[in-house]
Amino acid sequence: MEKDTSENDEGKRIVVRIRKKQDAPSTQLFSPSEVRKFATEFVASWIRGDIIIRFPTAAELSKKTPLSIAFPVDPSVNAEMKIKEHYIDLLSVCAGTKKASTEEQEKAINEVFRMLLMFRSANRIEGKIISNDLEKRVEELEKNMKSQEKLVGQITEFLFKPKRGKAKQPD
Repeated sequence: MEKDTSENDEGKRIVVRIRKKQDAPSTQLFSPSEVRKFATEFVASWIRGDIIIRFPTAAELSKKTPLSIAFPVDPSVNAEMKIKEHYIDLLSVCAGTKKASTEEQEKAINEVFRMLLMFRSANRIEGKIISNDLEKRVEELEKNMKSQEKLVGQITEFLFKPKRGKAKQPD
Protein backbone atom coordinates (compact mmCIF):
# COMPACT_ATOMS: atom_id res chain seq x y z
CA MET A 1 0.00 0.00 0.00
CA GLU A 2 1.33 3.42 -0.90
CA LYS A 3 0.52 6.72 0.81
CA ASP A 4 0.99 10.06 -0.89
CA THR A 5 0.57 13.20 1.18
CA SER A 6 1.17 16.81 0.24
CA GLU A 7 1.54 19.84 2.48
CA ASN A 8 0.64 23.43 1.68
CA ASP A 9 2.63 26.56 2.70
CA GLU A 10 1.19 26.54 6.20
CA GLY A 11 2.32 22.95 6.83
CA LYS A 12 -1.18 21.50 6.73
CA ARG A 13 -1.86 18.33 4.89
CA ILE A 14 -4.34 18.72 2.10
CA VAL A 15 -4.25 15.58 -0.06
CA VAL A 16 -4.12 11.96 0.94
CA ARG A 17 -4.07 9.22 -1.69
CA ILE A 18 -4.05 5.57 -0.86
CA ARG A 19 -3.33 3.05 -3.55
CA LYS A 20 -3.81 -0.60 -2.87
CA LYS A 21 -1.85 -2.95 -5.06
CA GLN A 22 -4.20 -5.43 -6.65
CA ASP A 23 -3.21 -9.01 -7.07
CA ALA A 24 -3.00 -10.28 -10.60
CA PRO A 25 -5.90 -12.58 -11.49
CA SER A 26 -5.12 -16.25 -11.04
CA THR A 27 -4.46 -18.14 -14.25
CA GLN A 28 -4.85 -21.59 -12.76
CA LEU A 29 -7.88 -23.60 -13.77
CA PHE A 30 -8.63 -25.12 -10.36
CA SER A 31 -7.96 -23.74 -6.91
CA PRO A 32 -6.15 -25.91 -4.36
CA SER A 33 -9.48 -26.57 -2.62
CA GLU A 34 -11.02 -27.77 -5.90
CA VAL A 35 -8.03 -30.07 -6.54
CA ARG A 36 -8.52 -31.43 -3.01
CA LYS A 37 -12.23 -31.97 -3.74
CA PHE A 38 -11.51 -33.87 -6.98
CA ALA A 39 -8.93 -36.03 -5.20
CA THR A 40 -11.33 -36.69 -2.32
CA GLU A 41 -14.15 -37.74 -4.66
CA PHE A 42 -11.78 -39.96 -6.64
CA VAL A 43 -10.41 -41.73 -3.57
CA ALA A 44 -13.82 -42.06 -1.90
CA SER A 45 -15.32 -43.54 -5.09
CA TRP A 46 -12.47 -46.06 -5.27
CA ILE A 47 -12.80 -47.02 -1.59
CA ARG A 48 -16.59 -47.44 -1.91
CA GLY A 49 -16.10 -49.58 -5.01
CA ASP A 50 -17.91 -47.17 -7.35
CA ILE A 51 -14.86 -47.15 -9.61
CA ILE A 52 -12.24 -49.71 -10.51
CA ILE A 53 -8.72 -48.59 -11.34
CA ARG A 54 -6.91 -50.81 -13.79
CA PHE A 55 -3.33 -50.40 -12.60
CA PRO A 56 -0.62 -51.32 -15.11
CA THR A 57 -0.06 -55.08 -14.97
CA ALA A 58 3.28 -56.87 -14.90
CA ALA A 59 2.70 -57.94 -18.52
CA GLU A 60 2.14 -54.33 -19.62
CA LEU A 61 5.16 -53.13 -17.70
CA SER A 62 7.37 -55.89 -19.12
CA LYS A 63 6.67 -54.68 -22.66
CA LYS A 64 8.30 -51.37 -21.83
CA THR A 65 11.42 -52.87 -20.24
CA PRO A 66 12.52 -56.16 -21.82
CA LEU A 67 13.45 -58.78 -19.28
CA SER A 68 17.00 -59.85 -18.88
CA ILE A 69 17.73 -63.57 -18.47
CA ALA A 70 20.21 -62.70 -15.72
CA PHE A 71 17.41 -61.54 -13.36
CA PRO A 72 15.77 -64.46 -11.55
CA VAL A 73 12.79 -62.30 -10.52
CA ASP A 74 10.62 -60.54 -13.05
CA PRO A 75 11.26 -56.81 -12.38
CA SER A 76 7.89 -55.90 -13.92
CA VAL A 77 6.08 -57.77 -11.12
CA ASN A 78 8.01 -55.70 -8.58
CA ALA A 79 7.16 -52.54 -10.54
CA GLU A 80 3.45 -53.46 -10.52
CA MET A 81 3.53 -53.91 -6.76
CA LYS A 82 5.50 -50.69 -6.26
CA ILE A 83 2.90 -48.70 -8.22
CA LYS A 84 0.08 -50.07 -6.06
CA GLU A 85 2.06 -49.59 -2.84
CA HIS A 86 2.86 -45.99 -3.85
CA TYR A 87 -0.85 -45.34 -4.46
CA ILE A 88 -1.81 -46.82 -1.08
CA ASP A 89 0.93 -44.80 0.66
CA LEU A 90 -0.39 -41.61 -0.95
CA LEU A 91 -3.92 -42.42 0.20
CA SER A 92 -2.67 -43.13 3.71
CA VAL A 93 -0.96 -39.74 3.83
CA CYS A 94 -4.06 -38.00 2.43
CA ALA A 95 -6.34 -39.77 4.91
CA GLY A 96 -4.05 -38.96 7.82
CA THR A 97 -3.46 -42.60 8.76
CA LYS A 98 0.22 -42.21 7.93
CA LYS A 99 2.01 -39.39 9.73
CA ALA A 100 3.17 -36.60 7.44
CA SER A 101 3.73 -32.87 7.55
CA THR A 102 1.21 -30.46 6.08
CA GLU A 103 3.51 -29.96 3.10
CA GLU A 104 3.76 -33.72 2.54
CA GLN A 105 -0.04 -34.02 2.74
CA GLU A 106 -0.51 -31.31 0.12
CA LYS A 107 2.09 -33.00 -2.08
CA ALA A 108 0.26 -36.34 -1.69
CA ILE A 109 -3.09 -34.75 -2.62
CA ASN A 110 -1.54 -33.20 -5.73
CA GLU A 111 0.03 -36.55 -6.64
CA VAL A 112 -3.34 -38.33 -6.26
CA PHE A 113 -4.87 -35.67 -8.52
CA ARG A 114 -2.13 -36.31 -11.10
CA MET A 115 -2.83 -40.05 -10.87
CA LEU A 116 -6.54 -39.33 -11.43
CA LEU A 117 -5.65 -37.43 -14.59
CA MET A 118 -3.28 -40.17 -15.73
CA PHE A 119 -5.76 -42.99 -15.10
CA ARG A 120 -8.57 -41.05 -16.78
CA SER A 121 -6.49 -40.15 -19.84
CA ALA A 122 -5.29 -43.75 -20.20
CA ASN A 123 -8.89 -45.00 -19.93
CA ARG A 124 -7.99 -47.01 -16.81
CA ILE A 125 -10.99 -46.02 -14.69
CA GLU A 126 -14.15 -48.08 -14.87
CA GLY A 127 -17.31 -46.78 -13.24
CA LYS A 128 -18.35 -43.32 -12.21
CA ILE A 129 -16.64 -41.00 -9.76
CA ILE A 130 -19.46 -39.94 -7.48
CA SER A 131 -19.50 -36.52 -5.89
CA ASN A 132 -19.43 -36.29 -2.11
CA ASP A 133 -21.67 -33.25 -2.29
CA LEU A 134 -24.74 -34.87 -0.75
CA GLU A 135 -26.93 -31.79 -1.12
CA LYS A 136 -26.19 -31.58 -4.85
CA ARG A 137 -26.95 -35.29 -5.28
CA VAL A 138 -30.26 -34.96 -3.39
CA GLU A 139 -31.26 -31.97 -5.52
CA GLU A 140 -30.49 -33.97 -8.68
CA LEU A 141 -32.61 -36.88 -7.41
CA GLU A 142 -35.48 -34.53 -6.56
CA LYS A 143 -35.29 -33.01 -10.03
CA ASN A 144 -35.44 -36.46 -11.61
CA MET A 145 -38.38 -37.46 -9.40
CA LYS A 146 -40.37 -34.34 -10.38
CA SER A 147 -39.69 -35.03 -14.04
CA GLN A 148 -40.86 -38.63 -13.66
CA GLU A 149 -43.97 -37.57 -11.72
CA LYS A 150 -44.85 -35.16 -14.51
CA LEU A 151 -44.47 -37.90 -17.14
CA VAL A 152 -46.58 -40.35 -15.10
CA GLY A 153 -49.26 -37.66 -14.75
CA GLN A 154 -49.29 -37.03 -18.51
CA ILE A 155 -49.49 -40.75 -19.30
CA THR A 156 -52.28 -41.29 -16.74
CA GLU A 157 -54.23 -38.35 -18.10
CA PHE A 158 -53.86 -39.64 -21.64
CA LEU A 159 -54.93 -43.20 -20.77
CA PHE A 160 -57.95 -42.33 -18.68
CA LYS A 161 -59.21 -39.35 -20.63
CA PRO A 162 -62.89 -39.70 -21.64
CA LYS A 163 -63.25 -40.44 -25.30
CA ARG A 164 -64.76 -37.71 -27.40
CA GLY A 165 -67.42 -38.47 -29.88
CA LYS A 166 -70.94 -39.78 -29.94
CA ALA A 167 -72.13 -41.42 -26.82
CA LYS A 168 -74.46 -44.36 -27.25
CA GLN A 169 -77.95 -43.56 -26.22
CA PRO A 170 -80.19 -46.20 -24.74
CA ASP A 171 -83.02 -47.41 -27.00
